[in-house]
Amino acid sequence: VAWSVVLTGATRVPFRLVAHCMVHQIPASSFMLPCMSPNETSVIPLTAGVVASSPGLHREHGTTETNSLMLVAEESFLCCLWSETHANCSLYTAGMETKKFTSSEVSSFAPQQTDLSWNIQCWTKGDLELFVCILKLSNKKSYLNGEFKINLLYVLSELSLEDISTGSLKGNFMVTPCNGNGSDKYECHIPSLKLNYTYITWLNIINGVTLLQSPLMSVRPINIVKPESPLNLRLEMTDKGQLKICWSNPVLTPYPLQYEVKFSGNTTQNTWQVVEIVIETSLIIGNMLVGSSYLVQVRCKSLHGTGFWSDWSTPYNLNAEDVMYFPPKILTSVGSNVSFHCLYNDKNKMILSKKIVWWLNLAEEIPERQYTLVNDRVSRVTLFNLNATKPRGKFFYNALYCCNQNRECHHRYAELYVVDVNINITCETDGYLTKMTCRWSANTNTLLVGSSLQLKYYRSSIYCSDFPSIPPKSEAKECHLQRNHYYECTFQPIFLLSGYTMWIEIKHQLGTLESPPTCVIPAEVVKPFPPSNVKAEITKNIGLLNVSWTNPAFPNSDLKFQIRYSVNREEILWEIFEVSNAPTRSVMIKVLDLCVVYIVQVRCSGLDGLGYWSDWSKPAYTIVQDIQAPLRGPEFWRVINEDPIRKQKNVTLVWKPLMKNYSLCSVCGYIVKQHTSENITWTEYVTSGTTYTYPWMEDAHTITILAVNSVGASSMNFNLTLSQQMSTVNIVQSLSAYPVNSSCVILTWTLSPQMYVITSFVIEWKNLNEEEQMKWIRVAPNISKYYIYDHFILIEKYQFSLYPIFPEGVGNPKTTDEFIKDRSEKQNDAGLYVILPIVISSFVLLLGTLLISQQRMKKLFWEDVPNPKNCSWAQGVNFQKRMDIL
Repeated sequence: VAWSVVLTGATRVPFRLVAHCMVHQIPASSFMLPCMSPNETSVIPLTAGVVASSPGLHREHGTTETNSLMLVAEESFLCCLWSETHANCSLYTAGMETKKFTSSEVSSFAPQQTDLSWNIQCWTKGDLELFVCILKLSNKKSYLNGEFKINLLYVLSELSLEDISTGSLKGNFMVTPCNGNGSDKYECHIPSLKLNYTYITWLNIINGVTLLQSPLMSVRPINIVKPESPLNLRLEMTDKGQLKICWSNPVLTPYPLQYEVKFSGNTTQNTWQVVEIVIETSLIIGNMLVGSSYLVQVRCKSLHGTGFWSDWSTPYNLNAEDVMYFPPKILTSVGSNVSFHCLYNDKNKMILSKKIVWWLNLAEEIPERQYTLVNDRVSRVTLFNLNATKPRGKFFYNALYCCNQNRECHHRYAELYVVDVNINITCETDGYLTKMTCRWSANTNTLLVGSSLQLKYYRSSIYCSDFPSIPPKSEAKECHLQRNHYYECTFQPIFLLSGYTMWIEIKHQLGTLESPPTCVIPAEVVKPFPPSNVKAEITKNIGLLNVSWTNPAFPNSDLKFQIRYSVNREEILWEIFEVSNAPTRSVMIKVLDLCVVYIVQVRCSGLDGLGYWSDWSKPAYTIVQDIQAPLRGPEFWRVINEDPIRKQKNVTLVWKPLMKNYSLCSVCGYIVKQHTSENITWTEYVTSGTTYTYPWMEDAHTITILAVNSVGASSMNFNLTLSQQMSTVNIVQSLSAYPVNSSCVILTWTLSPQMYVITSFVIEWKNLNEEEQMKWIRVAPNISKYYIYDHFILIEKYQFSLYPIFPEGVGNPKTTDEFIKDRSEKQNDAGLYVILPIVISSFVLLLGTLLISQQRMKKLFWEDVPNPKNCSWAQGVNFQKRMDIL
């Protein structure tokens, strides 16, 4: 390592000289950097206005300095790198030729010959993110006064030191300033380290107008790591009942560590004894140390190669308590088995393990079959198939007590936390097959306060195994809490055929738990996009609900579909129709009502049953339109009015509007067709209304009314023949009306023997007290009683008429205009005549039984009572006269 004195104006490294310089490895210890001036070397001040430069150095922008130090060209300058065991020195001549000095030559240099000496120590911090160098000024010549300004310059390379071409480093260096604390101590940092790269470093030290440049030094940060101190020193117990001191690594280091443990039995004199160096994070200690005032400390360093020892950990006191539990607290999951160890001292007297009993929450003694005598002093209890801990007020654990044979328990206890970690993780792949979204929910009521949850996963290149397990290597996935209290995270990009093993890691200060793993293959959890361009219509002539759609672009595999449809109304009642495969992307569905608006939606899923159903498509609506010609014409009736002025009869045809299930689906008009006995036919088109009036000119004619819509006219219609001759035929013998209540009247009739064929009856009724329209209804020909449902005012007068209808015409009606009040429909029921005598007979029998029973009781009661008239003392006493007893 070499120091050189250069002008203050030189701000770049003389790379042309680097090729001639020696580069020294920074050791994993402190070292000295002294600069010594042999007799043949002289440093002289420059007079005002003189500018000098050394070979290989150049000025920038014509910088001129006065009263500065310079290196005389003919002379040489010597610098050394000293360590505790040896010194390496090099003599740099004016031509920057390097001469290596031997140890004997170095020993001839006296310390007082040094112009400037620095004590330096460099290391990589334990977090592996920062390289630190500490410089302490040990001595300096009097001409070096004032504060120093120090910069650390460095260049990094992937190559080793032997393979680096120093010329290739030109222009690639970086500069970091070193901070001083005002006491000749400076600290330099190189952040964002690349651990396995080679760093070429040097120091520029400015004192006043003098610029000193250190020799070149090299280091690989991984070789001089100073780890952080071990953490969490604690006592634990092995399965064999041996006590051991344990600790934790502060951070995850990229190489194995070794540990040095030391004990101190005297806290006042602070005398420590190193026991041994171990490679495990624990050391078994003798039980004799427990209960004493021993302190323990641990430090660590790299197991292989160079590196620094860490600082010593915080001291841990081995002073034991009266009752010691190992472990003192356990965090575990539902269904697991755990064990606790107990070491019991009662008033400095050790209780034998065979005399120890265990209690749970001081309420339940644990059976002795769950005890294990580890040794004479240690008892172990094992709890099997644990259930989740139920919170008890502020306590979220079960307390386990170690007691003596007399059931005397110490107030100290072990804590058992049992958490339900059965968390269900569901994933779905989007319709583009580019990302997978996973969701999970945790019951916060069963988790301990301070718990943090993290989704962990591992992707395998093959499918999922039948029994997934948690692999040793995993990655964490960031999940965000949604408004529905679910956590959600997204994997993008994804590998469709890879198996993603996932689980939830629950971290708490007591430990880490993991939910049962689940394995997901993205190709098997696809949720396709819903079908698009959904259309729905009721087909003409056929009258089926025709639904068509366009399949989503992905996936390309076969799909199955579900169509849900309903009449579009306030309360939607869906019906589902499923299609296993629809190559035509359409389907016909039979529906009951063809003349209503249907709302239709479609969704799809993989035909193999894997994955999810898509969301429902946007709704499509049918349009009500005529499917086919009306199924039949309307029912109609005629009203005949006499016109005395014109001496003719006018016939008014009235009909009821055709229902949609017959009109399919609308009626735009009606055709009234008349056919006479002379085979003359004429028609009249009625566009609006449900009545038509015409004069009765013929003796007999047949009327037919056809319903018409946009498709055509009805083919099945009702016919009514009007005949003057048939209107005189009287076959209805009687007609009676029986009121049931204000909404129902029973009409009954009888027929006389006749030779005619009756095709139907028509019943007319109207209120005679009010001017209301006559109402009518057609009934079957094979009945003699009919229930008329309407709003009746029973105190009003109504007229009922019954018309027999023959193929040849309408017969003479039978009319009644009064209700029969003293009879009812029940009188026509033969069952009434059977029940009534039975009821009367039963009543008479019951009455006779009561009378006989009364006489019998009276006789039994008075049989043993003597007649007072037969007694001697009662002779002459009037029992009917009241006597006052004084």
